[in-house]
Amino acid sequence: MDNSINENIEKSEFDARDYRRKETKLEVYDWLKDLPESQQENDLVEVRFKNTRKGYYRNTAHLKLEVGDIVAVEASPGHDIGEVTLMGHLVPLQMRKHAPKHEVELKRVYRKAKPIDIEKYEEAKAREHSTMIRARKIAEDLGLNMKIGDVEYQGDGNKAIFYYIADDRVDFRQLIKVLADVFKVRIEMKQIGVRQEAGRIGGIGPCGRELCCAGWMSNFVSVATSAARYQDISLNPQKLAGQCAKLKCCLNFEVDAYVEARKKMPSKEMELETKDNVYYFFKSDIFARKITYSTDKAIPANLVTIDAGRAFEIIALNRRGIKPDKLERDDQQRESQRKEYQDVVGQDSLTRFDNKKRKKKGGGGGNNQPANNNRGERRRGNNANHAQANNANTTNAPSSNSQRKKRFTPSNNHNHNEGRQNNESKPKAEE
Repeated sequence: MDNSINENIEKSEFDARDYRRKETKLEVYDWLKDLPESQQENDLVEVRFKNTRKGYYRNTAHLKLEVGDIVAVEASPGHDIGEVTLMGHLVPLQMRKHAPKHEVELKRVYRKAKPIDIEKYEEAKAREHSTMIRARKIAEDLGLNMKIGDVEYQGDGNKAIFYYIADDRVDFRQLIKVLADVFKVRIEMKQIGVRQEAGRIGGIGPCGRELCCAGWMSNFVSVATSAARYQDISLNPQKLAGQCAKLKCCLNFEVDAYVEARKKMPSKEMELETKDNVYYFFKSDIFARKITYSTDKAIPANLVTIDAGRAFEIIALNRRGIKPDKLERDDQQRESQRKEYQDVVGQDSLTRFDNKKRKKKGGGGGNNQPANNNRGERRRGNNANHAQANNANTTNAPSSNSQRKKRFTPSNNHNHNEGRQNNESKPKAEE
């Protein structure tokens, strides 16, 4: 009786969602999930397996499924374990993108995953890494020019999918026979590109975030070097290439905005003529709509920066045979003359890194500096007075001596003599 109660408690506490793969990508946002009728329109279910592999199945048993449930679905042979990622009216729309064009009979959803299914699934998943390492060694021994990038076991462990990368066509018939004999499972080979491999391995990009191909991208579009040219990015292969050694996918993210903004700018081939010189395109700031022109095609000489509106005005004047006096407007030249360089931060000072004297503790903090200045002024004044006194002594020596004599009064002389007598008497007393 107690054993049956414990078994019921264990069954109630079991949740298959705890066994979802942690490395899966972001789910498709269901913008119709708030409408109950949209979930009941059809029985189609989207199920995701390891990372990027998805399949579409029919819920013929009318199970009460939710997004995130772990289910057992039909496979050939046996069954597979996956996660429900989408239901309802959006599934047919996703099938148009990912499912093959020819009509294929969809397989069924058997049931929600049981503890026995999860146990087999975890055992099969634990063998994936060791199987991949051993398969690489076998392919190397057979002399095949290919790299096995990943291995995925079916949920029941009866089938294994080997993902490989190869530049040329590879005859892997002998490899399949050897792998089937070694691992005792059904073998399936799938070729992937370097972008898919980088997405499966994962990593951190130069921007500090997770790789887009590992986080959310599933469809890869070809990237050309023209995308870098439109954005005025230097064609440095070390900076433009990602971890897959191909051009970064993020180069395509903003190229459309640059193309649209460039349409509002004059062409680079246009030459601007004035009465003095002919100006050629040097560089441009597309979003600020600023263009810099030079009087020499090869090197920057006599650079002048104007806005796109002024450039269009000069182009229109040149077409009518009119050459303006200068490229800049009068008001723009006045503004440039008013701007003067000011070292506000003090970054151009040669002594900015010298160790300054620490302020003494106490004494009012901020009042120390004025006090020091006053001391310096007093010292300068005293030195000046001494210099004047010395000059006066050299020129008027008699007058100064007479003044000194007048300072001593009789009383002072008497006291002075008494002090001298006392000093003379002390050594005698000691003797």
